[in-house]
Amino acid sequence: MTLMPMKVKAMPSAMRLCEWVALDEKLYEAEGLAIEIPWDVLHGTMSKWQAEYRSRPQDKPFTTTGNDAGIMSACSWGSVCNAASGMGKFVPDVHGVSPWGIYVRAESKIRGPADLRDVPIGVALRAGSHFSVPFHLEKYLPLENIKPVHVGGHGGRLTALLDKEVEAASLMPPQTYMADELGVRRVVGGQFKTLWWVDEHVTGEAIKRYFRALKRAEAMMARDLGRYLPLWKHSIPPQHQNRTWNFAAFGPGERFVDEPISREEYDELIAQTDRWNLGDVLKERAFENLIVHAAG
Repeated sequence: MTLMPMKVKAMPSAMRLCEWVALDEKLYEAEGLAIEIPWDVLHGTMSKWQAEYRSRPQDKPFTTTGNDAGIMSACSWGSVCNAASGMGKFVPDVHGVSPWGIYVRAESKIRGPADLRDVPIGVALRAGSHFSVPFHLEKYLPLENIKPVHVGGHGGRLTALLDKEVEAASLMPPQTYMADELGVRRVVGGQFKTLWWVDEHVTGEAIKRYFRALKRAEAMMARDLGRYLPLWKHSIPPQHQNRTWNFAAFGPGERFVDEPISREEYDELIAQTDRWNLGDVLKERAFENLIVHAAG
């Protein structure tokens, strides 16, 4: 007897090519999952928005009655803070590693990270683009001279930079690759970790199967990345689909890493968030109360 697949809502981060590979190669189906992607939420996270925390596009599935969120992800700080503020749980069993950078227009007088002193930097509120700014820039500038400003999601930040609404913007894949193609300059860059963020409807078994599919997708990308680069088309925000992008020049984006984060790393994430005065939304801080594990 053929078993019915497990129905799971899951929202790709748009920074991660392996999720599109898993979808295209039917790796979720091979794991017995029927994935439903909330495209309206995904496109909303890519846009410009000014919503407050808990009202951001990515928050609404957790805060709207009857709209279960399923499997989502955010930067490690974001996923921890989201869980601690009462929006779902985070999964400590695996993580992602994403490239990141602060970009300026080609003609900008800003040449190095020290030139970003008191310069407004476009970010998305309490997300990877936000937390990564003080995390990386504190090597060069006092915290009081680091000025993130909230302009919204993935494509919204690149749009704000191109339209001269901000002098600098915090970008992640594929906007980093898009910026390179457009001649926008990176001033400083690095990496940050991501974690998956799930709601109470998702079982540990479903999470385990989802991660197995992503692990297989990463292995397929390692063997033949060029074959899958055209799948970045799914991550191009609607406002940037009016041109043909050279996906062959793009990179793999955020990588899936089948290793857990430590309790010590969690403690450091909380400490950094408090030191940046961004811990006011945390209602629960006990690690064991904020996590859910993939099934064994």
